[in-house]
Amino acid sequence: MKANKLLDLREDKNLTQADIAKTLNVNQTTYSRYERGDINIPLDILIKMALFFNTSIDYILNLTNEKKPYKRKR
Repeated sequence: MKANKLLDLREDKNLTQADIAKTLNVNQTTYSRYERGDINIPLDILIKMALFFNTSIDYILNLTNEKKPYKRKR
C-alpha cells in the first residue's frame, strides 16, 4: 500500500494520528503502523477510513488517483 495516501488525507484535514486513531477506535501506534504501511489495514477499518476521508478504498490503497468516492448505496 502507498502509505503516503493516508498521510496526505490526514494532513489535508489538519489532524494528528491520535485524532484519526480515536475516530477509528484504534490506538495511535496501530494507526501509525497503518500509515507507514507496516501492517495491513483490516477491511472494517478501511471502510471507516474511506467514509471519514470521503474517498474510496481504492484511493487509500493506491489503486486509483481519483480521490472522489464512488456513489454509495443507501
